[in-house]
Amino acid sequence: MFARMRETEPSAGLRPYFTSLFIPSAIFGLGTGAGAPMMALLARELGASVPVAGIIVALLALGAVLGDLPSGTLVGRFGEVRAIVVGSSLGAVGVIISLAAPNPAILAVGAVLTGFAFAVWGLARQSYLAGALPVHMRARGISANAAMHRAGVLVGPFVGAIAVHQFGIRGGLMVELVAIIVAGALIARTTVPEPQRSEGGDVGVLAVAKSHHVVLLTLGAGSMLVGASRASREAVLPLWAEHIGIAPATVSLVFGISGAVDLLLAYPAGVIMDKFGRRVTAVPALLLFGIAFLILPLIHELWWLVVVAMLLGAANGWSNGVVMTLGADVSPPDRRAEFLGAWRLTHDVGSFTGPLLVGVVAAASLAAGAVAIGVLSIAGSAVMWRYIPRYVPSPKAHRQSVSAGLES
Repeated sequence: MFARMRETEPSAGLRPYFTSLFIPSAIFGLGTGAGAPMMALLARELGASVPVAGIIVALLALGAVLGDLPSGTLVGRFGEVRAIVVGSSLGAVGVIISLAAPNPAILAVGAVLTGFAFAVWGLARQSYLAGALPVHMRARGISANAAMHRAGVLVGPFVGAIAVHQFGIRGGLMVELVAIIVAGALIARTTVPEPQRSEGGDVGVLAVAKSHHVVLLTLGAGSMLVGASRASREAVLPLWAEHIGIAPATVSLVFGISGAVDLLLAYPAGVIMDKFGRRVTAVPALLLFGIAFLILPLIHELWWLVVVAMLLGAANGWSNGVVMTLGADVSPPDRRAEFLGAWRLTHDVGSFTGPLLVGVVAAASLAAGAVAIGVLSIAGSAVMWRYIPRYVPSPKAHRQSVSAGLES
């Protein structure tokens, strides 16, 4: 199926991707939306302190960090479908461990395995779309896939709230388990492509990363700060909600409202990127993350918490697809999967260190943790402003280059 889609895509637009990739992404996102907000609260229920709960949330991202490089090798050698099936299996085991966890230490193990599954899913989707989509519609295709994932994330907290009401905090993880299994089964039913091996011999992810270290250390730093901003909201927002006395089921609904704003902006962000360039979405999104985190410590009422959650949702939505699109833009076509494994590592290191920083700083003050992430988000906007034009031509410049090539 994937091989046939590559041939038909120019005339079929994005339609062929929906049943094979976008719908499973939405289901996987539903599970993430139901389970992720409950991790910090489950850690607290098991006796963890606020700093330790923040660290456990960060371990989801650590699992992704540990999975990025192996995922690049896995996808490069065996293809997206087989890689996703393996990742889904590991993710299901991770959620089961989390559900059965008698203490925070075992919950941490489950979080790492679940995060590993996130890495495989993300890399496989990005690798396929980067190679299949033409440049002029790359951002909107990647954003459409991410929007479907976020549609699932939007629905997830509402489904999770029902499950939490019936079964307690673990209800959200029950929804996540079912979603991972269903999404993986749908991918497994597609026609398995031939193993995707790079031409010219076996070159590892680390070797590819070394040869492209400049872009990974510069533009990749911006990707890292996007990851830190995104992941930190899943730690800071529920912990601050608990701090001001908001019930867990209500926290899940607040995340749902945030997800609605996120989803509204998700696909338009891709259209804007294709038309006006990547910097137009990356820089404002990081600024908005920074503002929201900086004002969160001033919030002590539910309705103001909802306002901040909506700001964070807007920032997340406006940044939708930007990291994956930038990675596709700068990836070498002959070593795409291996490069993207290293590229995703920059984002996922940020996803790990952001909540970790919150947990460490929260040992003194949760408010200080929110402020620290806010400052890093604003710094990230400056990095993106400087380095995106250096590595990624504007859409106008690209069109002129293509036109000149056709004329010659």
